[in-house]
Amino acid sequence: MSTLESALRIALVGNPNCGKTALFNQLTGSRQKVANYAGVTVERKQGRYTAPSGRTVDLLDLPGAYSLDAASPDEAITRDVCLGIAAGERRPDLLVCVADATNLRLHLRFVLEVRALGLPVVLALNMMDAAARRGIRIDIAALERELGLPVVETVAVRRAGAQALVERLDRAVAPSALPAPEDLHVEVRRLLTLCVSMPSSTAATDDAIDRVALHPVWGLVLLAALMFLIFQSVFSWAEPLMEGIEGGIKALGEWSVQSLPQGPLRSLLSDGLFAGLGSVLVFLPQILILFLFILALEESGYLPRAAFLLDRLMFKAGLSGRSFIPLLSSFACAIPGIMATRSIQDPRDRLTTIMVAPLMTCSARLPVYTLLIAAFIPEQTVAGVFNLQGIVLFGLYIAGIVSALVVAFVTKRLYRDRSEHVLLLELPSYRVPHPRDLLIGLWERAWIFLRRVGGIILALTVLLWFLSSYPAPPEGAVGPAIDYSFAGRLGRGLEYIFAPIGFNWQISIALVPGLAAREVAVSALGTVYALSGSDETIAAELGPLIAGQWPLATALSLLVWFIFAPQCLSTLAVIRRETNSWRNVAIAAGYLFSLAYVASFITYQVTRALT
Repeated sequence: MSTLESALRIALVGNPNCGKTALFNQLTGSRQKVANYAGVTVERKQGRYTAPSGRTVDLLDLPGAYSLDAASPDEAITRDVCLGIAAGERRPDLLVCVADATNLRLHLRFVLEVRALGLPVVLALNMMDAAARRGIRIDIAALERELGLPVVETVAVRRAGAQALVERLDRAVAPSALPAPEDLHVEVRRLLTLCVSMPSSTAATDDAIDRVALHPVWGLVLLAALMFLIFQSVFSWAEPLMEGIEGGIKALGEWSVQSLPQGPLRSLLSDGLFAGLGSVLVFLPQILILFLFILALEESGYLPRAAFLLDRLMFKAGLSGRSFIPLLSSFACAIPGIMATRSIQDPRDRLTTIMVAPLMTCSARLPVYTLLIAAFIPEQTVAGVFNLQGIVLFGLYIAGIVSALVVAFVTKRLYRDRSEHVLLLELPSYRVPHPRDLLIGLWERAWIFLRRVGGIILALTVLLWFLSSYPAPPEGAVGPAIDYSFAGRLGRGLEYIFAPIGFNWQISIALVPGLAAREVAVSALGTVYALSGSDETIAAELGPLIAGQWPLATALSLLVWFIFAPQCLSTLAVIRRETNSWRNVAIAAGYLFSLAYVASFITYQVTRALT
């Protein structure tokens, strides 16, 4: 018998957001691989670890599911794997059902369904530390007795938080033979009464907050106020940190080239790396502040309530409240936002959400927005309180949201969809976000950003420097060398296309590497302008420089362009993977480019007429 056949095959199952994937990561570490299930676009994550007895364990992280009565692609895969009918998949030897200990009212329903499959099952009560902090007491022995399953406490985000689970899985587990009860809700209430003690203050506090947070008027006011506060903070709080990074990059750039003679190496360092990468790095504080708020809202339990609150508005626009979480995720990056649509049961709603997700203002746009806003919008207060630059940034985010709703509304009318889409959401209890969880989330976001800066942005910046520096101008040539380079010629050619919307040849060049990652457009502008002038290190002066050379109409046109333009090839690739259709990719790219060009044209021409 081969090693693969003799390995114990265990599958992790559970509701979305129960900490299942965090548990999988802790158990397998780097010994994991990601692929797709046969014939579908749903991701397949499998890893391996060695049990204390020396036995090899193959661990499969199944997609999150609320029920085995599948209503989405994710749930269908989980059901088929557990039943042993998934193409190319061997049925697991054992299931680990992961449940959020702070919300057993929801998770126990799925546990009861899994128990009825007839496989050996272990229940992992995750987030036990959070349950303890909130005063929730769970009688583990009583729960084991009533369910007829082994129950193990875990804390997936804590080192050694899964050790008890590893030890229990190393011992034999008998198959479960108990059928699912006729009324799952009644059985869940019985189990909660017997095994769980909830502090009376929790429900009362949640109800008191929800009277405002879910109010049809005051709830929307609260949501708008929170969003407005976020974008005010992005400018106000980040400014001292940005000034420190800006000064540090300038000093480092000057120091690094002071002993180098004029030549390609000096130009690469000053005009390529420091003028390019430095122009992007300064925006890290703003990105982290934005994510601090998003993570805090997610950890607090507010986001599902926002989805519930916006369901009626989103339904009128052709979406549903369930689209809210994927679209909110797209504020970080459209790629995970599009992947999160797998939880949407209705195929039309899912496709529509995928097609409008690129309109959400992802964090990669933030460097472009803040560069142009800082350069062209005065730093002043409105009504003695609000930051004008923050108000403009808030308006850009709102423009993306409104555009997505309009596109969804048009799509709904084109499909003549008149069906009703029911939204069922379990609202978790409110909780104070744990500082450790926030710091972990911010570190992950910072690391992703820095990897992009050190990876794709660095590579494209160096490539753009090369294309902007070679071939060298002929002897006696007049004007900057970049005019004679590959990039200069490309920019002059593209200028004919983009001149009606106010883009000069430098902007036209920057849009090309921006296809790989939007924030590259900023580093590209830094490199192009460094090679166009005499200042060798302009990372800190890029804003004032373009403010002196561009008309206001060009700046506003570029801002509007970035609201709509499909400038991320990775997003288009994910649309292809998730919809399995090049036609949908062509439609997405076509309508986004058309919107961008038309909106920028109107903005440029109207601004020119008014100024």
